[in-house]
Amino acid sequence: MNATARLQALSAFLKSQRAKISPESVGFPAGTRRRTPGLRREEVAQLAGVSTTWYTWLEQGRDIQASPSVLDCVAGALKMNADERKYLYSLAIEDGSTAYTPENDALQISPSLQKIITGLRHCPVIVSDRMCNIVGWNQAACHVFLDFDRIPPEERNMIRLLFSRREFRRLAVNWQQFASGFLSMFRSYYGRYVSDEWYERFLREMSETHPEFRSMWEHGQVSYAPEVHLEFRHAKAGKMVYELTSLSVSGQDDLRLSIYTPAPDTPTESKLRRLMDEENFS
Repeated sequence: MNATARLQALSAFLKSQRAKISPESVGFPAGTRRRTPGLRREEVAQLAGVSTTWYTWLEQGRDIQASPSVLDCVAGALKMNADERKYLYSLAIEDGSTAYTPENDALQISPSLQKIITGLRHCPVIVSDRMCNIVGWNQAACHVFLDFDRIPPEERNMIRLLFSRREFRRLAVNWQQFASGFLSMFRSYYGRYVSDEWYERFLREMSETHPEFRSMWEHGQVSYAPEVHLEFRHAKAGKMVYELTSLSVSGQDDLRLSIYTPAPDTPTESKLRRLMDEENFS
């Protein structure tokens, strides 16, 4: 079952990447008899220098041998960037990545990491694990986003909150870009831990509950460290502009820091300072 999930994910990803490329951009005629957008399988095979049968089997999720060099040719044909290539390799070449286990549930943030998070007083910081569960934050994040202390631990999943809480939809001017950044990061984890059945259950739950999630997930975007420019419309502070930087923390827990730095040449930081001072004294 785990191998099946990995190969199904590979199939879906290759199809989504193929659909994004216009025939004209790689030297093929657009034609009038194309039933689906993007390239045909035989065209990808031609560009990659492999047989149509082999590529068809790869995209169908058959359990075939794929060397890194051949996968590199496929990635080149599909114009994949570095993160997309890494995701492709993680799905096509089984490396025995460990699945999530219950022993990892009680993640502990080290005192040194907590000091860093707290020290970024006027930069909202959210710490998440490889399932995008929120395991840490600072006060600035509570003032800009939500008071995470008031959310039950089992509901503190960033992906779930993005699609279920109105606060996030009202806050982000370009909510779709905001959500896509986290989904692309989530997909990078999915590629590494696709053998963990938790991901399949979560994806099924989100797809059934939120149609927007399903359509965005099928788009196939992947990024291991997205950097995003975000504009917020805060209910109390008004317009706030942040640069999102995503940093991985070395260690077995796959912790990630999402740091929202106030954009330079904007009053964002001064607004956050006033907001925190006012609410602290209220």
